[in-house]
Amino acid sequence: MEKNTQFVGQSFAFLDAVEQAGRAAELNRPVLVIGERGTGKELIAERLHHLSPRWGEPLIVMNCAALPETLIEAELFGHEQGAFTGATKARPGRFEEADGGTLFLDELGTLSMAAQERLLRVIEYGEVTRIGASRPVTVDVRIVAATNEDLPAAADAGRFRPDLLDRLSFEVITLPPLRAREGDVAVLADHFGRRMAAELNWPQWPGFTAACAAELEGYGWPGNVRELRNVVERAVYRWDEPNKPISRITFDPFASPWKPKALMPRAEEGGATAPAPSVGAPPATFDDISDLRAAVDAHEVAIIRAALERYRYNQRATAKALSLSYDQLRHCMKKHGLSAG
Repeated sequence: MEKNTQFVGQSFAFLDAVEQAGRAAELNRPVLVIGERGTGKELIAERLHHLSPRWGEPLIVMNCAALPETLIEAELFGHEQGAFTGATKARPGRFEEADGGTLFLDELGTLSMAAQERLLRVIEYGEVTRIGASRPVTVDVRIVAATNEDLPAAADAGRFRPDLLDRLSFEVITLPPLRAREGDVAVLADHFGRRMAAELNWPQWPGFTAACAAELEGYGWPGNVRELRNVVERAVYRWDEPNKPISRITFDPFASPWKPKALMPRAEEGGATAPAPSVGAPPATFDDISDLRAAVDAHEVAIIRAALERYRYNQRATAKALSLSYDQLRHCMKKHGLSAG
């Protein structure tokens, strides 16, 4: 999500998380924000900072997954000149930059065990020692951390320090995925659509047709709000009749009859990759059936293929129309070697 993007939504699940962040903001305690990609974890971190007594001090953001493990500790804790190859001058780390304010650690679950140990010492003692330095520096930093991982499970598996988890989890805010935010898809689609229409200098916002609105509601949104925003803005940008409701949506911008074919995985040594099973056309009458299983498979393929075409290869909508779960539909498609579009 972009910075300064306002919170938009009306579902109880979403508003509860926002209200929880507002309550926690006033306390000088660590907060963990949990949620799938695209649910707005950084927005919650900004809310925690701007509603806190530290609002006038720095909010420093660091994505722990964006740097190689060898540089994480130097970025977090700083280093002295000559501390390692390439350290031509001393540099303060993110903790020193955030002194008096808030440090937002995104993708916390990717931190190495060594970095976790040093992070725990900073939280416990309020002191940072730069790499290559002999004396610590005192810092006053509030930590807000975010992840899409199950940190208790990671701690049980030995991939995350339980004592660090205890320190960071004074308050845990779990953001609901978009599919659980009842009524918010329509609200968000309207919000993003209006903004994009204004950006394109349309005379008015025509909205979506009922069929398009139903498609938006029926989709599973694995990328959550970020994905919804892209889909809506793309639909508005591609629409050439601003006086008529939008009736065409593309969920997958990579979908094309000319897209490159995926490389086939290499066969395991001593064996070959099994090809997808070949299923013929369904028999015209019961008298033509000589192989029951093959006939059943052929009818299943024909039904699924027709439904996929009818719903423009929107697998969530197709599964719903056939009274299948999404996973059941995916299993059938894989079983019969059906493409996703």
